[in-house]
Amino acid sequence: MRIKSTGVPGGFVGLLWCAALACAVPAWAAPEEALQRRCWLEHTAERTTPDLREPTSVRFSNLNNGYTVRSPFWVEFGIRGMGVVPAGNPNDHAGHHHLLIDTPLPARYQDKIPFSDTHKHFGKGQTGTLLDLPVGPHTLRLLFADHDHRPYFVYSREISVIVAGPRSGPAPVIDPNRYAATCAAWYQDEVSTPRPAAVAGTKEVYIKNLRDGEAVVSPFVLSLGVIGLGVAPAAMAVKDTGHFVLTETRAGGPPVRQVLADGRTETLLDLPRGDHVLELSLEAANGAPLLKAAPLRVLVLRQN
Repeated sequence: MRIKSTGVPGGFVGLLWCAALACAVPAWAAPEEALQRRCWLEHTAERTTPDLREPTSVRFSNLNNGYTVRSPFWVEFGIRGMGVVPAGNPNDHAGHHHLLIDTPLPARYQDKIPFSDTHKHFGKGQTGTLLDLPVGPHTLRLLFADHDHRPYFVYSREISVIVAGPRSGPAPVIDPNRYAATCAAWYQDEVSTPRPAAVAGTKEVYIKNLRDGEAVVSPFVLSLGVIGLGVAPAAMAVKDTGHFVLTETRAGGPPVRQVLADGRTETLLDLPRGDHVLELSLEAANGAPLLKAAPLRVLVLRQN
């Protein structure tokens, strides 16, 4: 069954079609409109190039400093070098995300992170959130913490975003006569557009940083996300969570299965030139499938 892209992640039609847990929402394709497609593909390397300067780091997967967004907007959490696990589950190599809004880092990193409107906790093992902020400038920072909400001293740099207005207002449009500036505005709005599953309150597993049919240079990073369930290491069997499993297939080759059993939400792939199919799923601790994404086609142009 083929469903035409609606221009929004996954497509609301796909969500209605895919009501069962283990069903795959249709792949989110790159934009079909010429200028939008050009703009999106110009940022592929930015989203996928590995950054190995720090073995353990946390970052926003979709937002950069200075972005202008409409509210509510989608915020993606990224963590490298550690896994994700819900609060209350001790694990020296995993933790959960906290979002600091218009507030500095805690003065004492040994103290528990407070619960407040400016200290958002994601203790269910979430990989992203829908954020609704008033018009104007705001600062955001991610802080990773242990089972008891005590910081690991792993945090992102603080970024500033500007909320231009409500999402119900007009969306940015790319003007060919002012391509650079209007492409930037359109792209910032596109990557912060809420995923339909988050709006509809349904479940979805997905690859954050690539769309169907994109071309990449290898090695490249895959950022992984889930909505409606959390992430946890396979050995911990935490309720309402799972771990990511990625299956890669190339022409003439057998499927290669990568199990992120430690709760990681990011992986580095080094693939040869040619066409590849990536299939992502979320599996329970006992290996039972929870959620499945539609196959994503990727073209590797070259290896660095």
